[in-house]
Amino acid sequence: MTRMRLRTTRTALWLASASLVVMGCSGSVRSAPEPTPSPEEPAEQPAAVSEELPPAAVSVPGLDTVRAGRFDNGKMWTFEYPPLEYFSETYEFAPDSAWFARARLGALRIPNCSASFVSRHGLVMTNHHCARESITQVSQPGESLLDNGFYARSLDGERPVEEFYADQLIDIVDVSAEMDSALGGITDEAQLAQAREEATAEISYQIAERYGGEEAGVLVETTALWNGARHSAYVFRRYEDLRLVMAPHGKVAFFGGDPDNFTYPRYDLDMSFYRVYDEEGEPLQTDYYFRWSQTGVDDGDAVFVIGNPGGTNRLQTIAQLEYRRDVQEKTVIDFTDSRAAALQAYYDEHPDIGEELDLRNAIFSLQNSRKAYEGMWGGLHDPVTIAKRRDSERHFREAIEADSALNARYGGLLDRMASIQEQKAEWQAELSAFVALGNPDYESTLLVRALNGFIYLIQRQRGVPEESLSDLKDELLSLDDQPLELQLALLTARLNDFQQYLGATSPTAVSVLQGRTPVEAAESLLAQSILIDSASTAAALDEGTLTLEDPALQMVGAFIQRFANFQVTQGGLDEQEQAVAIELGRARFEVYGTTFPPDATFSLRIADGVVRGYEYNGTIAPYYTTFYGMYDRYYSFGPGSDWDLPEHWLSPPETFDFSTPLNFVLTADIIGGNSGSPVINSDLEAVGLIFDGNIESLPGDYIYDPETNRAVAVDVRGILEALDDVYDADRLVLELTAGTLVNTEEEADRIRARR
Repeated sequence: MTRMRLRTTRTALWLASASLVVMGCSGSVRSAPEPTPSPEEPAEQPAAVSEELPPAAVSVPGLDTVRAGRFDNGKMWTFEYPPLEYFSETYEFAPDSAWFARARLGALRIPNCSASFVSRHGLVMTNHHCARESITQVSQPGESLLDNGFYARSLDGERPVEEFYADQLIDIVDVSAEMDSALGGITDEAQLAQAREEATAEISYQIAERYGGEEAGVLVETTALWNGARHSAYVFRRYEDLRLVMAPHGKVAFFGGDPDNFTYPRYDLDMSFYRVYDEEGEPLQTDYYFRWSQTGVDDGDAVFVIGNPGGTNRLQTIAQLEYRRDVQEKTVIDFTDSRAAALQAYYDEHPDIGEELDLRNAIFSLQNSRKAYEGMWGGLHDPVTIAKRRDSERHFREAIEADSALNARYGGLLDRMASIQEQKAEWQAELSAFVALGNPDYESTLLVRALNGFIYLIQRQRGVPEESLSDLKDELLSLDDQPLELQLALLTARLNDFQQYLGATSPTAVSVLQGRTPVEAAESLLAQSILIDSASTAAALDEGTLTLEDPALQMVGAFIQRFANFQVTQGGLDEQEQAVAIELGRARFEVYGTTFPPDATFSLRIADGVVRGYEYNGTIAPYYTTFYGMYDRYYSFGPGSDWDLPEHWLSPPETFDFSTPLNFVLTADIIGGNSGSPVINSDLEAVGLIFDGNIESLPGDYIYDPETNRAVAVDVRGILEALDDVYDADRLVLELTAGTLVNTEEEADRIRARR
């Protein structure tokens, strides 16, 4: 349910697009220069992104009658602007401020996902796929906890996770007036962006100080809502002592593998448990947690998802969506295909080293992202979806034009946004060739070192003092070595990108490849460059023998000017786009107010819905599945398939109830970042655990359809059945059902035996 984050080094400061990541990044705004070729190169025609044709647009009669829906912008409501009247009229439910406070304080945000307290003793529930890196990290020599699962049979056995945390939203402060005051009167886009950045930092700092600051474990994030029409300061208490308590076998946590990802019906035990410890090293005691439901859910039940949706783009214009359809999404799909194939091929040949490098998690992330972007790309070719968005934009444009004051301020912005997209599309070839350039997760270490080394030497030639280059030098030296074969695969993939997208006869590709194939060029570079490993790199820097004559640095020199032109131009266009989007957000807020929620920002939201199946593929998906279905899939596909089961699960005890609900679907509006969110009922009881959405939900980045969008959750009854009868985790069962914390499994056994 997550999407990958394409990180870059200090050298490659620009990501292909802010929307390639779960949370977008903003930068200063400046005028973009006209696209210009490198001084050493003639202009080149962009190569096609792929020979594969996009999905054909379906001919649908009557598209001109398609109208925008009430909830096209979704139902990810903020806690500061809850839709009380809507809740009342829809569910006959009128939660008060105390209800919202308990819901807010019971929820948590971890670095990559959502989570929640599920006992007064600091027990935290989230997904297995959100805990994969933690599970790998705490595995001891000879263990493979990602495969075999983990259960701490005592409090002392709960394993600390390093550099991990959970944030609890303790307060929300409306700072819209402060932001408006700080930005008032500034019209220059570059100055406005700088002022916005400074005001955000200052407001966050001032509010954090009111709550005790870092010493009190408090941090503040000032977040723009409706693209800046409103601003809220979110005050978090950060817990940094988290310990892994339980994770199931990998095969049942990702049952069905990539084929079942983003589908339903599902039979997945995607859960894990941590515990938060206080400053004295004791389990945290909290009054705010979600009690464990004993009855679960039924068809038609009203439920609520409390979590942190990472990011949506439902305020994007038709022009922005068309750019994504024609250029951006396919670029990401091709990139994830290429890098996943390279990593998988290496892992298949060297599984032991692959485990040490945590390649399985990297491959999982790429495959997950690939399927997500493919679903979004397909939705952008759905004529009904686009017709709905077009109708919404038409109403918005008419509302602006009908009001002279609005038209004076916001008229022409939609057309300006369209012009920006046209300019971005001119750089399609560069986008595909340079996407995530320098990202250490998906790039050869040689190329990352070469990028840093090139900038280091150029800066030094220009007379930059050595002390000013220390950070760049440290980054150059801090990169871990990669196995030679993995470097070869990743470097070949990047050189293939240059050849395919810039054109085999382009000056850039000719200069980089020098008449060789991508694999031949990669082999030569790895054989000749001094940057092949950390030891030779450090020696070259110490002895001053690293020069621009190094073959890897010559390779960088062959493309760096074109990349720099692209980076500057695309960065400027992105900044212009952000500035226009902010103004359009303010215009929308003036027209519609809080009648629809703002785009997701990886901050806490409450999404309502009902438990309900749906029609799909000519049949009906049931609202819940059971363990019977899991075993049916296993026996239908057999051992060794994506529906394989660990041996531990093949002979469950006689007390195991195969009819227990395992997964269910609900109409709540979710997206990446919501993984690990609790599903609660109106009594603030946990009834489920969000872990995915169906295929139909993937266009949810830009539109929400309650008829077909479904969130997929693990049923708390299935979790409890697995803990009790398969894992014999009596400590956890006792804590979840009775609220009792015991030190050891043996003690829990004695307590349960007496009941």
